[in-house]
Amino acid sequence: MVNEKVKACINLHAVLRNMEDLCELDKEAAQIIQGKNVTIRFSVRDVPPAIIAFRNGKCTVEKTDSRDCRMNLYFKNPEHFNLMIDGQKNPIPTKGFRYIGFLKNSFTRLADRLSYYLKPTPELLQDKDYARINTILTAYTAFFAIPEIASYDPLGKLNASRIADGAIDIEIANGPALHITAKNGQLKTAKGKASDARAFMRFDSIDTASGILNGTLDSYSCIGSGQLAIWGFVPMIDNLNKILAQVAGFLR
Repeated sequence: MVNEKVKACINLHAVLRNMEDLCELDKEAAQIIQGKNVTIRFSVRDVPPAIIAFRNGKCTVEKTDSRDCRMNLYFKNPEHFNLMIDGQKNPIPTKGFRYIGFLKNSFTRLADRLSYYLKPTPELLQDKDYARINTILTAYTAFFAIPEIASYDPLGKLNASRIADGAIDIEIANGPALHITAKNGQLKTAKGKASDARAFMRFDSIDTASGILNGTLDSYSCIGSGQLAIWGFVPMIDNLNKILAQVAGFLR
C-alpha cells in the first residue's frame, strides 16, 4: 500500500513544483499566466505547505510556512490532496474566493498542460521539442521527490542515512543541472551545480536522460557505454539511486 503522506509530499513538492519550469519552457503555459497576479497556498494537513505564485508573467513555487497568499486551499489529509491531483476531489478554499475563477480555468489548464508533459506516449516522445521538455520536467520530478522519500518513507530514511554528508551534482548535457545535498541523513534538492560536490552524475544527452527516466534505457548499460558517467565518491550515488528507484512507485 502506498504511503499517502509520502505521495502527497511528492505530488506537491516535486510534481506541482514543475509549474515553475513549465511556464518557462512551454509557450502555451506562458500565455496562460500572462497578466495574472495570484499567490496560492496549498495547505495539506501533515504535509509541509507550499505557495505557488504567478506574477509578471512568471511562476515560482516555494516550500514555505508563510501565510502570505491571496488564496488558501485546504486539504483535510494527504489522501484528499492526492485525490485532487487525480481529478477525483476538490480543494476546500478558505481564503481568496474571488480567485476561484482562476483556479477553475487558468490553473486547471496549467495542470492539464503539466500532465501532458509528464505522461508521455512513444508517439509524443518522437517529437524532439516535446521530448526535451518531458525530460527536463521528469528529471526535476524525480530528483525533487528524493528528499520527500528520504524524509518520510522508512526505506528512504534508511538509505538517506547511509549517504555521506556533501553534495551530489546531476547534469544533463544541453539540459538542466541540479544538486542534492546530504547532511545528517537529511536531503535537499536545488537547481544548479554545487561548488563543492563530492560525487557526480552526468547524462551525455537529453535522449539518454529521457530513456533512463522513462524506463526505455537501462542505467547500468548506459554506464557501460559511457552515456551515463558517474565519478567522485560513488557510494553516495549508489545509495541515492536506491531512493531514486522508489520514485516511480509513488507516481503510479
